[in-house]
Amino acid sequence: MDLQTLTIMIVDDHPLMRRGIRQLLALEPKLQVVAEANNGTEALAEARRLAPDVILLDLNMKGMSGLDTLKALRNEDISARILVLTVSDARNDIYAMVDAGADGYLLKDSEPEQLLQQILRGAQGENVFSEIVVEYLANRPHSSNPFRLLTERELDVLQEVARGLSNKEIASTLHISEETVKVHIRNMLRKLDVRSRVAATVLWLESRNV
Repeated sequence: MDLQTLTIMIVDDHPLMRRGIRQLLALEPKLQVVAEANNGTEALAEARRLAPDVILLDLNMKGMSGLDTLKALRNEDISARILVLTVSDARNDIYAMVDAGADGYLLKDSEPEQLLQQILRGAQGENVFSEIVVEYLANRPHSSNPFRLLTERELDVLQEVARGLSNKEIASTLHISEETVKVHIRNMLRKLDVRSRVAATVLWLESRNV
């Protein structure tokens, strides 16, 4: 397999939709589908087994919802980039998935060519959102306590960052991989709306009245 190829798992409870997504992704040689999952439980198992680079996650599924699946993946320190691919453009769904650690939120009714390019950009490290999603996020009221948006693990990482530890030292302290630490820091900075770990530390210390 080419070193530049990025592996993808599709998580959707509709077989026809999974087939359509697979056919779309086949048009981009840099992307390779390595697994499909019908529900959240399967997604967790396959993510552990294959460690894909990217997970395309549907929101509305039978059994575990997309939100529950996303939280479970992040709680298990799955380092894959997770892009939500759904029909829902409801503000609450968008806010909930972004807060839970989604790296992108794309709508299924997007133009296929545009959707493929957004998935590729998301796989390569960008945060990607459909146009209406960008608008909703830009106009979202700011929380008075941004730290409530962080997961327990992100708070753990933030505390170690505030102590001045490096990513390698944090990984050793929390018994997780260095790549997973980077994922948590990336999500943490986005949720706190700051650009650096120094700024996050200052915000944290101010909130603790230190």
